[in-house]
Amino acid sequence: MLTTIPGLMDEVRDQFSLIDNCPVQGKRIFFENAGGSLTLKSVVEQSTEYAAIPDNQGRNNPASHEAGQAITQAKEDIRTFFNAPNGQVFVGESGTELLFRLIRTACLGTAAGGEVVGSTLEHPASKSACIRWAKIAGKTYQAVPHNIETGTVTANDYLAHISAETRVATILHTSPVTGISVDVAAISKAIRKISPDCVIIIDGIQHAAHGGLNIESYDIDGYVISPYKVFSRHGYGIAWVSDRLATMPHDTLIGSPDASWELGTRDAGAYATFSKVTEYFEWLGGRVSNATDQRSKIEAAGRAILAHEKLLIDVMLSGNGTTKGLLDMPEVHVIAGNDNPHREGLVSITVIGHSSKSIVSELSARGIRVHIRRADHYSGNILTPLGLKSCIRVSLCHYNTEHEVIIFLKAMNALIS
Repeated sequence: MLTTIPGLMDEVRDQFSLIDNCPVQGKRIFFENAGGSLTLKSVVEQSTEYAAIPDNQGRNNPASHEAGQAITQAKEDIRTFFNAPNGQVFVGESGTELLFRLIRTACLGTAAGGEVVGSTLEHPASKSACIRWAKIAGKTYQAVPHNIETGTVTANDYLAHISAETRVATILHTSPVTGISVDVAAISKAIRKISPDCVIIIDGIQHAAHGGLNIESYDIDGYVISPYKVFSRHGYGIAWVSDRLATMPHDTLIGSPDASWELGTRDAGAYATFSKVTEYFEWLGGRVSNATDQRSKIEAAGRAILAHEKLLIDVMLSGNGTTKGLLDMPEVHVIAGNDNPHREGLVSITVIGHSSKSIVSELSARGIRVHIRRADHYSGNILTPLGLKSCIRVSLCHYNTEHEVIIFLKAMNALIS
């Protein structure tokens, strides 16, 4: 637990830019982490440094050599962060763009006919890509219904929709609307029993900042994250592809290595900033454990992050003895259950007698940043089945504190009463 080590929370918070202050709004508490996390100071410094360098990799000069080394090092760091000793890692425009590329390649590169399977839990990034490319590839698409009460989907749910003709399957690791995660490894195992050669692609964008990744244990073919949700910056996404998916026909320059997925000159600064993210996880893991190697430190950091965020969620839901929690407010409804063990750093609520928009605005006026999710193309798959037009998303991360949660709860009590 981060709070059990004297001074550690101060050290953690000191590593992030704008931890309690917005350059536009001023003093604020940041509970909008699912929309994009706070950024490491080291990432800001690294981005500034690389933005000024005109040299690209692949040239015969010292600055170019340095850029190439930064990319090589970052790829090794990404592999360690993902726990992906095999396959290929690379950056793209965004997590959404990379999901489209991976899904397109899988749909076109697998045997003709058959089906593509996803779930109703998924973000439109993967669902849209599946529907579009399944049709172009002459495949059918079907979505496994998720449990609207628990906000998750299970291996048994997928099994009812998987056949030997399932060519491609997609899985959402964690919902950005409810924060509820799914057991990726169990679903993958269930799919492989029926369709061993199915190409399995995971949207890990919401999950990556919270519990650590372990691609080696998932038995999948693709995994995508958005670094701006993992303490880095906007402007790039990161993908991992298995050796099998890497060698399927895909967009590449004629004459380039067959498995190359990088198009054009890479942004060395993007790669370098993720090395800073990895360094941060190493540092945190070293502070909360006796681990000595890079991967073990990253795993220790993941465990500490999950434990701290669970503490914050528990306080948010149940209070601290002197301040009422959300569950003590009769007007508040918590989406996906009051005690869901799969919740990761996020609570979405509605308030009887108050619009989501008004609550978000009132909290903002009190210096508390949360977000409204509407039943639109981003969140309608979760909210519409519940009969909701909108909800209030309160998303936190491990650098948030119990004190901030209490301030939020006091504000909610005042607003409702």
